Amino acid sequence: MRVKVLGSAAGGGFPQWNCGCTNCSGLRGGSVKVRPRTQAQIAVSPDSSRWFLLNASPDLRQQILATPELSVKASPASSPISTILLTSADVDSVMGLLHLREFQPLRIYSTLSVRRALTEENSLFRVLSRSSPPVQWETLSLGRIIPLAPPSSPGAKDGLFCKAVPLLGSFPDYVSDSLKRNFPPEEAVIGLQLVQKDKRFFYAPSVPGLGESSQHSVDESDLALLDGTFWKDDELIQAKRSRKTARDMGHLPLWGERGMLRLPFRLGKTKRVLIHINNTNPILNEESPEHRAVREAGWEIAYDGMEFNL
Repeated sequence: MRVKVLGSAAGGGFPQWNCGCTNCSGLRGGSVKVRPRTQAQIAVSPDSSRWFLLNASPDLRQQILATPELSVKASPASSPISTILLTSADVDSVMGLLHLREFQPLRIYSTLSVRRALTEENSLFRVLSRSSPPVQWETLSLGRIIPLAPPSSPGAKDGLFCKAVPLLGSFPDYVSDSLKRNFPPEEAVIGLQLVQKDKRFFYAPSVPGLGESSQHSVDESDLALLDGTFWKDDELIQAKRSRKTARDMGHLPLWGERGMLRLPFRLGKTKRVLIHINNTNPILNEESPEHRAVREAGWEIAYDGMEFNL
């Protein structure tokens, strides 16, 4: 299984177009050691031929063009991308779907509630139905293992499978209260565990909290890319960018009591990598004490172009 990081920043990317925080100003002026990043996006392949997108970032067109493996190889309509899996209905997880509207038949997997949030009140997403055949929506049922890609040959055990793992999240503000009342809250935000042979990859760019089942999914995986949005709970308040805390926005901060770095993950098997990193997060500065603390705690920090082979 190949896992490619096409983008690693939180919503808005890094630098963010309207932000003059220490990181964004430092990148523009060259005064800090940081890398620019596009918005979080993952591509996974079981065979380096078929590719599956995890979410669809607003930067998706740019990210596809920058990735040779995702380019059209033969006939005019032979994209290696056929499937997208969504972890939530958040804007920075779904807006890239509109880049995929160019008469390309696709399968989109999500929880039923996320599908309804996108299609029942957002007529813009109906543009995805104009291809022939139209986009096919598939439901991710929590805890159920589903096949994504068949084996390469009869009897082979290299098929790709997926399981949706519920996280402790909520639906975006743009979803009406009338819809939310009818939605199971556990379908709002999920993690995705992809399995091929005996290798497991867990992806959760938004982690409001980890319950017993979701933490077990991390611990049994060989690779986990997890929410690294904010360093501190009051990060945006201190940066004068918002009145909301990290937890208010559905993100477990890295530092502090019950922060991501304090969770009792099982040591040894799992390579843990932080992704969906906000432009204000000091871990972006590769010479900062926060960056060093993350690395010393056994974590890696995702960057655009990073790749893993399982």
